[in-house]
Amino acid sequence: MKKTKEEILTEIISQNAKLHQIQDIDILLELILAEACRAVNADAGSIYIVENGMLAIKYALNNTLKSRLPQGEKLPFVAFSFPINESTIAGYAAKNACTVNEKDVYQISPSKKYKFGNSSDLLTNYKTVSNLTLPIINTNGQVFGVLQVLNALDDENNVIPFNEDDEIYLQHFATNIADALEHASRTRSIIMRMIRMSELRDPSETGTHIKRVSAYAIEIYDRYAFNKNISQELQTRFRDDLKIAALLHDVGKVAIPDNILKKPGRLTDTEYNIIKSHTWLGAQLFVPFENKFDSFVSDIVLHHHENFDGTGYPGNIKLNANINDVVPMSEGLKGEDIPLGARIIALADVYDALSCTRCYKEPWSDEKIIEELHRCSGTKFDPDVIKAFFEVYDRIQDIRKVYSDTHTE
Repeated sequence: MKKTKEEILTEIISQNAKLHQIQDIDILLELILAEACRAVNADAGSIYIVENGMLAIKYALNNTLKSRLPQGEKLPFVAFSFPINESTIAGYAAKNACTVNEKDVYQISPSKKYKFGNSSDLLTNYKTVSNLTLPIINTNGQVFGVLQVLNALDDENNVIPFNEDDEIYLQHFATNIADALEHASRTRSIIMRMIRMSELRDPSETGTHIKRVSAYAIEIYDRYAFNKNISQELQTRFRDDLKIAALLHDVGKVAIPDNILKKPGRLTDTEYNIIKSHTWLGAQLFVPFENKFDSFVSDIVLHHHENFDGTGYPGNIKLNANINDVVPMSEGLKGEDIPLGARIIALADVYDALSCTRCYKEPWSDEKIIEELHRCSGTKFDPDVIKAFFEVYDRIQDIRKVYSDTHTE
C-alpha cells in the first residue's frame, strides 16, 4: 500500500533524528544512502562527496544485485572519483547545485550537456532507467556532495520515473542532514589531525594504514554480526563506535621515544616493554569517561594487543587519571573477556602489518599470511573473528588495493 505524503515526511523526520546520532562520517554516509533509497522506494543509488575538487564515490547500493548474492555477502568494494563538470549527471548536479530528474537515462535529450555512462550497467548486467540526482549543500551554501537514487519502483516492483513528490522528499531530506554531515566531518577532521601527528612520530602509522585497519574492522564486524544474528539496531550503534575507535587504536604511540619507535632492528626486552605502554598511555587519554563512547574507545585502545589464549597484554589493569603515572601490567585477558572491538582490531591490525612494508620487514605473500592467520586461530585470534575475516576476504583485498600506501588523500 502506497504511503501518504504525510507518512513519508514523518518518516524522513524520524530518519533525520536517527542519523544525527551517528558520529563517524563513513557510517553516516552509508546510512544516508540507505534511508534515501527507502524514502522514495529506489532500487539502487550512490553517494559522493567533494574531495580535492573531484566527486569521490563513498557508497553504492543496489538491491537487485544484492539479491543475486548469498545471504550476508556484499557487493564489491568500489572507490573512484571524477571531475566536477557538466559531462556527467552527478557532476552537473554538483557544479550547478541543482536537481536532475531523468525518466530514462538511455533517452537523455541530445541538447543536454550531461550523458549517462553505461559501463557499470554492462559490467553488472543491470539496467538503470530512472535517475534522481541532487546536491547535498552544507550550512555555508557549499556543495558537500551528491546523492543519486536509481530506478524508482511501484508496488509491483516495476521501474517507474521519480516524480515531483520524490524530488521534494529528497530535497527536504538532504537539507536536514547537513548539520549531521558537518558534525561528523569535523569529528573525522580532528581524528585525522591526530593521525597526522602520529605520522610525525611513527612512519608506519600512516593515514592509509589507519583507513585500512578501520575499513577492515567494519567488514569483519558486519560479517561477525550476520553470523551471530545481531540486530540491525545494535549493529549500527556498534559499528559507528568501532570505526572511530579503529582510527584511534594506536594513538598512544605519540608518547613512545623516537629511538624505540623508529628502530629498524629487533627491540630489546626493555624497549619492547616501553612499546607495550602505548596501550595504556593511549587509553588514559579518554579518562575520566564522560560517556559510553569514551569507555568503548578506551577499551579498544587498551586491549587491542590481547591474545585470545590470554598471552597478550596489558591485561586487567586499572587506568589512572594522571597519564604520567606508570600502570603495572597484569596477566593478559582471555577469550570473550577481551572486548569484541579489540578482538576485531587485533586481527585487522596484524593483517595490515603482515601485508605491508615496514621498516623492519618486507610484505608477506598472501599465501603466507593466510597460513599464519589460520595457525593463530584460537591462540592469538578469536576463531569466530577469523571465520568472519575469511568470509569477507575478497572485500578485504579490495580495500587493501584502494587504500594502498600510494593512495593520495
